[in-house]
Amino acid sequence: MTPLERRSSISLALIFALRMLGLFLVLPVFALEARKYPGGDDPALVGLAMGIYGLTQAVLQLPLGMASDRFGRKRVIVLGLLVFAAGSLLAALADSLTGLLLGRALQGAGAVSAAVTALLADQTRDAVRTKAMALVGGSIGLMFAVALVAAPVLTAHIGLAGLFGLTFALALAGVAVVLWWVPAESAAHKNAPRGSVADVWRNPDLLRLNLGVFVLHTVQLSMWVAVPAMLVQAGLTKDHHWQVYLPAVVLSFVAMGGLFALERRGRLRGALLGAIALVLLVQLGLGVLAVSGAMPTLWVLGPLMFLFFCGFNALEASQPSLVSRMAPSQVRGAALGSYNTLQSLGLFAGGALGGALVKWAGAPGLFATTAALTALWLVLTWPLRPVGRNTGGGH
Repeated sequence: MTPLERRSSISLALIFALRMLGLFLVLPVFALEARKYPGGDDPALVGLAMGIYGLTQAVLQLPLGMASDRFGRKRVIVLGLLVFAAGSLLAALADSLTGLLLGRALQGAGAVSAAVTALLADQTRDAVRTKAMALVGGSIGLMFAVALVAAPVLTAHIGLAGLFGLTFALALAGVAVVLWWVPAESAAHKNAPRGSVADVWRNPDLLRLNLGVFVLHTVQLSMWVAVPAMLVQAGLTKDHHWQVYLPAVVLSFVAMGGLFALERRGRLRGALLGAIALVLLVQLGLGVLAVSGAMPTLWVLGPLMFLFFCGFNALEASQPSLVSRMAPSQVRGAALGSYNTLQSLGLFAGGALGGALVKWAGAPGLFATTAALTALWLVLTWPLRPVGRNTGGGH
């Protein structure tokens, strides 16, 4: 990477990290803490308050991605972070579950993922873009692991309102990073002709990648409806689950070197298909454990989590990198907006599907479904055409 590419990658990854840390800190404790608010005795309303973020984010990812094509990336990112901060403040000041729900909905309206990834794509060459996207994906994975460790401790001292207050401060820190550290946008991009979102949806390979991120996040969230219970069965109490997650996440980052090596050899398509196959293998492994009725052990669950995060992190890096390469530069924001919309819908669908499947079909039914979805994804992604990379100048 050039110094400018490093600065852009690190600063934009930091924006993701600050935003996602605030979100992840709330997730492990929200369902329990929300019960303490007036109206918290309604499980359906608690679930809606938790999931509404993903729904409003899904609705606004594409419009804000397209707005970044037209009005500039940094302007849209700052606006989105301010909306996210306002939602966090509203949730911090809430005195009822309805107030929490409105705050969460407003948080989701600050949907800046598409604009941030589009700006990263604008400021990096094809040759290093997967590495840049991996830095963003790695920052998200690391924040997830940090949140699992920190959330229970912080909640004991400052409560759920305090966590939302901290999220508000982190969002404002993200605004400062955009204004004073992220490199300026190029005039070439600002003056480029504008395309249509229809150009995105007519491209079959972009549709495959959109389907891929939807399935990936549906499977990820569905899994986590059952995996914590399996860890408890294996003898690990809830407040110690990070002892499995954190090593699995960190070691999976080390394994990412294999992805970069394959990309340098022009084999990114093979790496992508291999990562999907890894996710499928994990679903099958968890399914066998669930069907057998045998007591799961950490010696089995630990390696399965490691393999899952290897596949997940590789896909989180390679798929948006491919979207940014395949999409014409004039609709890059719209293409990544569509991609992030499907990602958010996958998170929403995963929570709903996972809960329903565990309730009606148990863990075996859940993992049979996630395995079937992943297998279908692998088949539909197989025809993906390899995309060459431009090793020349920036964009």
